[in-house]
Parts: sequence; C-alpha cells; structure tokens
Amino acid sequence: MIRARAPFLAAGVLALLAGLWGGLARLGLDVGAPPTFAAGHGLLMTMGFLGTVIGLERAVALRRRLAYAVPAIAAIATVALLLGLSVAPWLLVAAAVAFASANAYMLRVRPDLSVATMGLGGLAWIAAALALVIGAEMPRIVPLIAAFLVLTVVGERLELSKLSRPPAWAGAAFVLACAVLAAGAAAALTVSGAARVAGAGLVALALWLAVWDIAWRTVRRPGATRYIALALIGGYVWLAAAGVTWILAPDGATVFAYDALVHTVFVGFVMSMIFAHELVIVPAVAGIALPFTRAFYLPLALLHASLTARIAGDAAGDAGVWQWAATTNASRCCCSPPSPSGPRAASSGHGPRPGAGEPHGLDRRHRSTRNRCQSSGTPFSVWTPRSLKRVPEPITRSFTVLETSTSPGPARAEFWSMFVM
Repeated sequence: MIRARAPFLAAGVLALLAGLWGGLARLGLDVGAPPTFAAGHGLLMTMGFLGTVIGLERAVALRRRLAYAVPAIAAIATVALLLGLSVAPWLLVAAAVAFASANAYMLRVRPDLSVATMGLGGLAWIAAALALVIGAEMPRIVPLIAAFLVLTVVGERLELSKLSRPPAWAGAAFVLACAVLAAGAAAALTVSGAARVAGAGLVALALWLAVWDIAWRTVRRPGATRYIALALIGGYVWLAAAGVTWILAPDGATVFAYDALVHTVFVGFVMSMIFAHELVIVPAVAGIALPFTRAFYLPLALLHASLTARIAGDAAGDAGVWQWAATTNASRCCCSPPSPSGPRAASSGHGPRPGAGEPHGLDRRHRSTRNRCQSSGTPFSVWTPRSLKRVPEPITRSFTVLETSTSPGPARAEFWSMFVM
C-alpha cells in the first residue's frame, strides 16, 4: 500500500518544489523558472501541494479506495498547472468535490463537530476552485483558500481539544468563529473589504485554540511532545497575526501589504502546522521513520525568524529585507532535519506519541487501545466507522485520540452532543 501512494507523494513534492521555484521568480530573482511556475505559485503551493497531501492523508484515514480520487485528481491538476493548461481550474474543482464528498462520508458515519468543520473547509475549496473557473482575481480568492486550509486544520485540532474538556459555551464560540471566517471569505469574492470579517474569524479561532488546545498543557513535556506543542503554539500566534493583518489591510492595496496578508496565514500558520504534524503524518503516509532529535528545532526556528523579518520588511517597505527573508522562507518550507528511511515509526519505537503533544504516560496504556482506533505514527483522523464495530462506542468518545491517564472518561456530553446530528 505504501508503494501505491508513491505517485501521489511525488506529485505533492513536485508541486511544492515548482511552487517554491516560481515563488523565487516572483521575488525578482533570476532563477530561470518557467513562466507557468511563477504564475501558478499560489495555486501550486495550496491546491497543488497541500491539496494533494491533505487528500492523501484523508484517503489513508478513510481506508477506502475511492478516497484516493482526491490526491489523484489533485496530482493531475498539478501537472496541468505546470503545463499552463486551461483545464487546470476544472480539475481543481473536481478534486475539491471529491474532497468534500470524502468529508460528507465521514460525517454520515460519524456526525461530529470536528468532521463538520473539515467539511466546511471542503466547501470553501469548491468555492475557491469555481471562482478560478469564472476568472475571479486571485486576491479575491485568497480568503476562500485560506478558509479551506484553516478549517481543515482546526477541525483536526478540535478532536484533540476534547482532552481539555471544554464547556458547552466553548462549542458555540467555535461554531461562531468558523461561521464568521466562512462568511467573510465568501463575501470577499464580491464585496470590497469583506476580508476584514474573515480576519475577525481568524482571530477568534486563534483565541479559541489558545484557550482549549492541549498544546498549552503539553508544552512542558520533553522530547517530541514539546516540539510539536511549540510548533502548534507558533502557528496559532501567526493565525492571530494573519487575522489582524486582514482586518488592517483587507484588500492588500500595496505589494507589501498583500505579501503580509497572504504569507502570515499560508507560511506562518499552515507551514507551522505541517512542521508540527510531520512526525506523525510522514510515517503513516510514506512509511518513513522520523526519529525525533533536537535538530528539528532549527528549521522551525528559522521559519519563524525569517517570516518575522519578512513581515517587518513588508511593514517598513524595505524590498531588500523582504527579498532576503522571503528567500529564506522558501528554503525553510522544504527543509527538515535529515533522518534515515526505514520502518514505520510505529515499529521503530522512536516516533512521537500520536496526537500533537499528548500527555505523558500514554505508552503505558497504548497496547490496550492501539488496535481499536489508532496506532502510533498514524494521522489524527484515522478512525474506524462505528457501523463496522460490533459494539458501537458512545458519540462523546474521541475516535482518533487514545484514552490517557489525564482523560479517564469520555468528553462532556453537553459540549459535543449540542452539535451532533
């Protein structure tokens, strides 16, 4: 099965490298990038690279062959973007529809707020792809692409936040923040300044995660747990910064303002999330062990430092600082500490605990749960539909997070059952 995923992984890497190459050309550097790479930089990085990788992760989670249509179509769309084919937007629409369909299936077998949030992200992807088809300007589409990625990520984080046992009002606040983000992103297509509303949604989600995400509880743990938690927290800081930027400069009136508006969310937040989850996702999807070492902190630190310098250059209107920092950003986006290829982290014993920064002591109870829902080194969204189990589990129990000593029972029913269909 791992070998069958190789073409999708290769397409994702191709989209990443081509997008970064085109990004360097857009900085004014003479790097010899083809014109289609520079023109398609944003789409290659988001719907090409991230769309393929997220679609592949979702297919692994669902364990259904039809789910692989998402990364397959996204990979074909990537090739079309690289070749400058006019069919590329339609292929992106098809990939988005396949992704939304996979989320709809998940929601049918497990009606849960976290799955519904990811489903809303899939709808945002469809809207963004359709906007491309009708020829909308890219600054108008950016909020929808951001909503797709942000809602998909926070949907997965919401599942893990059950360990913090949020009260009922926290669920209502989360739903409101997601609705504000989605509404603002949709309105930005036709209404000038509507990105301010989406920015308010970004700030609200960042504040929600700041209060309820378990990363704030596990950052004191050593090793990979602390690294993952710090990467997550850094991403939440950039998510709030992105929201503030969108509120202050919703239309990106200048080149520097637009650069800050785009990259605070796509580099600051999204890439931080990738760094945080790579120790879990890569072994599960690619079958490559990633033993954690302190060297992982170096690319993460350089990512945040270079992006901070880039935003400072944007604020000052300093093209030299902006160009240097953006070039460093590009190198950090495709750089991680080297680690040997080998068995899956689940069998190597060196992989991180599943779930971003889960509480200490997980390994003591791992064997009793690993074959039921999730094993070490698998994506957070790997779960078995209740319809396939002999004894269905209660709707208030997490399907993707192992029970731990700090979570002796299911989450509070009043919080999650409010939103169960």
